[in-house]
Amino acid sequence: MSRCRVLSIDASARADMTPVPLIQLTRGPHPNFNHLSFSQLTTYTNATPHHPAHLQHILSPQSSPRLPTNPHQRPKSQQTMNEALQDEISALNSIYGDSTLLPSPTDPPTSSIYILTLPPLDPTSPPSSSLLIQFPPSYPDVPPSTLSTHSSNPALPKGTAARDLSLFRDAITQVHTPGQVCLFDAIESFNDLLTLATSPVPSPSPSPSPPPQSQPETPLPPPPWILSAPFTELKSTFVARTVPVTSVSQAKGYLAHLLATDKKVRSATHNITAWRIRGENGTSYQDCDDDGETAAGGRLLHLMQVMDLWDVMVVVTRWYGGQKLGPRRFALINMAARDGFVRAGLVTEEKEGGRKKGR
Repeated sequence: MSRCRVLSIDASARADMTPVPLIQLTRGPHPNFNHLSFSQLTTYTNATPHHPAHLQHILSPQSSPRLPTNPHQRPKSQQTMNEALQDEISALNSIYGDSTLLPSPTDPPTSSIYILTLPPLDPTSPPSSSLLIQFPPSYPDVPPSTLSTHSSNPALPKGTAARDLSLFRDAITQVHTPGQVCLFDAIESFNDLLTLATSPVPSPSPSPSPPPQSQPETPLPPPPWILSAPFTELKSTFVARTVPVTSVSQAKGYLAHLLATDKKVRSATHNITAWRIRGENGTSYQDCDDDGETAAGGRLLHLMQVMDLWDVMVVVTRWYGGQKLGPRRFALINMAARDGFVRAGLVTEEKEGGRKKGR
């Protein structure tokens, strides 16, 4: 590495008080020059050989601060995002599509501004809007900020993007809990709000009309699924859905409805199912389905037996991330199911030893 050595100082320039060369550059080590910038070693005003104290100040290593070379010593704004946000990004992109939540290409990497593409209600339709989301350094203790609309589908009516922006801000306010990531719940809440906002209001008829001879079959309402938080490990994501059921036919109908109406669930790697139902005259029904995840359904049913849950079914959906998890996958499946039972109010959580425990 090239170093610098002081060879001569021109004192003749003291009279006109102009900047003069302080040093000449050459190769060779010098103990005082390890931390000097190039500008400090090239010019200096009114310097003479008769000012050794001032020259020593110029050559002092403390006069040129060094940037930390250890990445752990970098400012907080330059550190990588926290693990909770990394897991949330991976989970959202696994569930809704690879481009659901991406860093903004027009902002610096340290800005924590992302583009969230809102998934459409109809999986076969193109996305309607995308929003700019900024994550504060203290996220998830503090909710993310929805800055503005990033883009909108020009084929949709005017005002659609503004409506989506307002509804998503309302969804963030409704679901955020300090210390817990919230974008997955916010998207689901946004879809509920959007359904209400776009549902047509029936107009009152002036007079009742006679009923037709044959009424068309009314489509069944969607099952009241309660979703767990997404659990992500090695890019595999697990989400549980729970719903009350009173018969085997109802449980099978709910599962068929879910697979028929939700493209993301239908295209998932596995949909592990279990239910327990109390019938009439003391009969009971228990069943499970691995859906290709060997032994997962039986373990899920065993969890329900241990928790003494009846008249409920659970569907745990897994999107495979490309890396095998081994036996760890069974723990993640049960963790998602337990969280779904807690959110559905079927079990309660008690703090034990500083940690929450489901009962």
